[in-house]
Amino acid sequence: MAIAATVNLSLVLFDLSYVPWRDFYLRKIPQITKIYDPIKGIEFHRDTENYLKTVDALEEEVRQTGLQSPEVNGKLMQISRLSGEMIDSNPFAGANKSGTLETIKKRMRSHIGNESAKQSFATFWSQPYISQNGWSKEINFFNQSIRPLIATNYYRQIGENGDFVDNFWIIDLPFIILFGVELLGRTFLLKRQHPGLSWLEAVLWRWYDLFLLLPFWRGLRIIPVVVRLDQAHLLHLHPVRKQINQGIVANFAEELTEIVVVRVINQVQGSIQRGELTSWLSQQENLRPYIDINNVNEVEAIAGLLVKTIVYRVLPEIQPAIVAILRHNIETVFHQVPVYRNLQNLPGVGQAQTQLSEQLATQITTNLYKTLVSAVEDPVGAKLTSQLVQSFSDALGSEIKEKHLLSEIQSLLFDFLEEIKLNYVQRLSQEDIDQIIEQTRKLRTQVSVPTVVDKGTIIPKIREG
Repeated sequence: MAIAATVNLSLVLFDLSYVPWRDFYLRKIPQITKIYDPIKGIEFHRDTENYLKTVDALEEEVRQTGLQSPEVNGKLMQISRLSGEMIDSNPFAGANKSGTLETIKKRMRSHIGNESAKQSFATFWSQPYISQNGWSKEINFFNQSIRPLIATNYYRQIGENGDFVDNFWIIDLPFIILFGVELLGRTFLLKRQHPGLSWLEAVLWRWYDLFLLLPFWRGLRIIPVVVRLDQAHLLHLHPVRKQINQGIVANFAEELTEIVVVRVINQVQGSIQRGELTSWLSQQENLRPYIDINNVNEVEAIAGLLVKTIVYRVLPEIQPAIVAILRHNIETVFHQVPVYRNLQNLPGVGQAQTQLSEQLATQITTNLYKTLVSAVEDPVGAKLTSQLVQSFSDALGSEIKEKHLLSEIQSLLFDFLEEIKLNYVQRLSQEDIDQIIEQTRKLRTQVSVPTVVDKGTIIPKIREG
């Protein structure tokens, strides 16, 4: 089917190029024009065809009776008259080939050396001029320089609809039927494989194949042909697809980024203006119901997890540093007492002070750590802590509900978000999108390498309280 679509596209391109390139086909492959002219409704123009037939009759008359015969003179006068009529009526205009007539006139004027095309033709088709310059030379000039241009003129039939006759549909119809049957078969199979699809959705699954069925805009058939050749692995288009995708992303990434960011900021600003901030802070029912997917207060759970991590893992690691800080502070306090400064001169007092500072710092740190552990593991302490947090939230919410404070907060938040739109979103639009796309491409093409985990960095399982 990919090859059939390619053949059909080749015929379409040939049909589209036939009229503009007919002169080339006529000179190089005249057999094609004999076959394809009837399909495009093209036939010889009567005036130019009669002109060339009269010249052929003149050549035959010269061979039979000679150049000086009255019959030849009559033919020359007839061709001269036809030349004038050709210049006046311009039979080339119907085929949009007026430029060809201008080329003919220019060549004849240059050959005769006269500024008037009519006079040049009249001189050329006269017995005195031909006799003086030689029949063979002049007729060869005409057959090589003028006849091919006149022969390119044609008349194209016009149908009842007012357009040029074009019977290419006769060639195209079998292909359309073939592609239509194939599309119906593919649609039926897709409908069976995906029962949830509607018939329209199944047809649009391969939307690009619809271009093969259109009797107009036939040039668009290049889209399904390219896709089919790629699917059949007859054409490798992955680099082209990648460049097309990158170009599309580069063109739309900036606009999409701005739209998304501005939309999010506008939604937050709208929530602030509608008073949803007040409802959230006071833990009242929101204007839009809050959706809980796991019946867990994630904020409390995260806070508890962090507290346990700090108490059981972090504090034991930094306990020596805390002891050193406390010892330094105790020693500083001792040095500030005047009595102690006097006693320090006694033997053994300095060593005793160092031991005392060490013991005090260690004892304070140990007692403080035990207190924190007890607070975490004690259910009553945990409940009291929760009540403290709840009271703090209620008090904060109650204070924030004050109109002047809430109004000021809302105004500041609204202005802050507006500044983000004017500053940050503008910087987004100035970001080098091509550089971002290149970085994304590198990430996608990187080979996945197993990550080596240092066992010493693995966080131990947190002890449950």
